[in-house]
Amino acid sequence: MMKSFVMKLAVIVFLLVGLVACSSANESSQSEPEGHDESGEQSANETEATDLDHVTLTWYMIGTPQPDLELVMEEVNAYTEEKINATVDLRMLDWGEYDERMQVITTSGEAYDIAFTSSWANNYALNARRGAFLELNDLLDEHGQEMKELIDPAFLEGAQVDGKLYAVPTNKEVGQQAVLSFNNELVEKHNLDLSSVHSLADLEPLLAVIKEEESDVTPIATFDAYLPFDSILQEEMPFAFRLEGNTNEVINKYEEDITMETLKTMHDYYKKGYIRPDAATSTDSWPLETPNWFVRKELYQPYAELIWTRTAGYEIATRPLHEPYIFNNSVTGSMQAISATSKNPERAMMFLNLLNSDPYLRNLLDKGIEGVHYEELEDGTINDLPARVERYNMPSFAIGNQLILKLYEDDPQDKWEAFEAFNESAIPSPALGFYFDSNPVRTEIAAISNVTSEFSPALLKGAVDPEEYLPLFNDKLNEAGLQKVIDEMQRQFDEWQELNQ
Repeated sequence: MMKSFVMKLAVIVFLLVGLVACSSANESSQSEPEGHDESGEQSANETEATDLDHVTLTWYMIGTPQPDLELVMEEVNAYTEEKINATVDLRMLDWGEYDERMQVITTSGEAYDIAFTSSWANNYALNARRGAFLELNDLLDEHGQEMKELIDPAFLEGAQVDGKLYAVPTNKEVGQQAVLSFNNELVEKHNLDLSSVHSLADLEPLLAVIKEEESDVTPIATFDAYLPFDSILQEEMPFAFRLEGNTNEVINKYEEDITMETLKTMHDYYKKGYIRPDAATSTDSWPLETPNWFVRKELYQPYAELIWTRTAGYEIATRPLHEPYIFNNSVTGSMQAISATSKNPERAMMFLNLLNSDPYLRNLLDKGIEGVHYEELEDGTINDLPARVERYNMPSFAIGNQLILKLYEDDPQDKWEAFEAFNESAIPSPALGFYFDSNPVRTEIAAISNVTSEFSPALLKGAVDPEEYLPLFNDKLNEAGLQKVIDEMQRQFDEWQELNQ
């Protein structure tokens, strides 16, 4: 029920917001930073800094406020003042309040400079269209040259709304890939062969063994079935593009044959006891640290299994469900926007350029102060000290360029090269860069959201028979105005495609 409520709330907020008008260094931190050029040569931004008036930039960031934030920001500001004659007032807003607080800040017209935005918090496309964010194409060319060279072009191209970029994407994995993750202790204990697993249906013989032999283990940790579509709006909503075949048609994915086949497999697993009986309503997050599961679905990045293994305390193995695809929500999953109310947009772009291209600054904001929050080893890798875990645990993915971060001692040495290879292999969705404007059909979308919340949790988790419930679901969707929304989406997509051919 909680997930259903959150989904309804997300769609309501999505619609309401659309209506609102916009009113590595080995020295200690006291030593010469890595970003300093001892040759005496200066970057364009450093040269400009001597002629710039000092400014303070206000930056809103998602994440739990950290006790040592002020301590770290003293170091950050000493560095940014030297580089671009600017200091930063970083304001952390906790995960549960960020979206609502940023809506209030934006609607009020409060002046600020930079804010975290994404497809899932402080909605990027909506705020771009309503004028809350500055268009950045020219600013990026003028003051963001260094980071533009480092950020994968797929981010910069795919994140453009109506041909314009309104935020700087985090350079990280650009593709989205669903994988099945396994408790490898159980795999090895029962000598199970994962190489034969390529789909949900391939799990059957493995699940049967776990069900028979492991009475304290739930074979499937509750997840929504993977469906091979590029979804428009929320993942559970019916609107989507196919990834193969006719990829230019907006469809109701709940009418597709592959959906029926997949949900029948899920329901078969449910009936056999592979999925817990309360799957449709349970709020259990299945923490990795508790080894009471056999298989789960996750989104992958290179070497994610090592991160999950570190978190779990036992080995996790993975099998991909598909090749990595580049979707809108993967290129807009973590971004920094410059506010339309900013009094210093050029300096804000200079800061973002420095943050995403200067390893010293990026690691300082992410890891904290060397010798206080982490230690650096002779080979340049690092280990966290207790103070980082306890007092400076920042949301790394949300800050900026991941590929210039220091490696941990137990990280693979080719980690960032693996990210680059992963990104090169990712397949762009046919609809990459198409951002639907929901305003013309907001009433119908609200009604469809209510219907989806009623039917999708049980269907996607296998708790009901799809041969009985999918037809009922689709009838309700049609009654709620499904075709009108599909027609509007198709009209907008056709116009977008014509402009972008």
